[in-house]
Amino acid sequence: MNRGLFVGLVTLDLIYLADSAPKNNQKIVATDYTVAAGGPATNAAITFNYLGNQATVLGVVGSHPMTQLIRGDLANYKVAIVDLEPTTDLVPPVSSIIVTQATGERAVVSINAIKTQASSASISPEILQNVDIVLIDGHQMAVGDSIVQMAKANNIPVAIDGGSWKPGFEQILPFVDYAICSANFFPPNCQTGEEVFSYLSGFDIPHIAITHGQEPIEYLSGAKTGIVDVPQIQAVDTLGAGDIFHGAFCHYILRQSFTDALALAANIAADSCKFFGTRCWMNLMG
Repeated sequence: MNRGLFVGLVTLDLIYLADSAPKNNQKIVATDYTVAAGGPATNAAITFNYLGNQATVLGVVGSHPMTQLIRGDLANYKVAIVDLEPTTDLVPPVSSIIVTQATGERAVVSINAIKTQASSASISPEILQNVDIVLIDGHQMAVGDSIVQMAKANNIPVAIDGGSWKPGFEQILPFVDYAICSANFFPPNCQTGEEVFSYLSGFDIPHIAITHGQEPIEYLSGAKTGIVDVPQIQAVDTLGAGDIFHGAFCHYILRQSFTDALALAANIAADSCKFFGTRCWMNLMG
């Protein structure tokens, strides 16, 4: 069993299935709904755990009554939490998501971690003991900065979930082994995928990939470039697919080559899109 540390955003996700997202001044009735802990690092950790590992989420949860829903979901999937601000009584970040039934596309309103930034002073020196891989999602940048330096000193591989560019990533990139980015990840002065690859290569990151949803994944591994095909499916819900991809990648990269890990993670992410919500795929496939 491998152990992973997943650093970043912890939210409460309220997920609705509906015919479409509402227009201004419109009320709609959902056909289904679910509630789960969310955030890129959190969903990745749950996936990593589901695949037979032990995951720990490092983020801010706090003591607000709503956090019991978050803690309950993570406990249900046997994911450990290290709370950076256990005494805060602030409302946790809540995401409201509407999934369009016919297409699986989602509309999201969320506040992310902007009001729940933790200091690196909150980190225990033992946090990386027996850890085999670290994932940083960029939502707790000061903490992530400290963690990646500690990981590098201990020869622990670091992956980033580059969903979108966040200021401070430039401090973390020199310590990254695997930069797995979405097509919406644009560092400063980058407008194309080619420019993103060039920018990230400037930090001597050995393995870089850019995902494109249902289109092939582009990668640069050492001096080798190429694409990895992804499964073509009829999506029911694409929410969290990127997070699930990252969690699966962290599982497979400890066992497989870079390109094989990308392909196998894409299979898991595609399977997750066949089910509503971010958990149902595990319940029905497991």
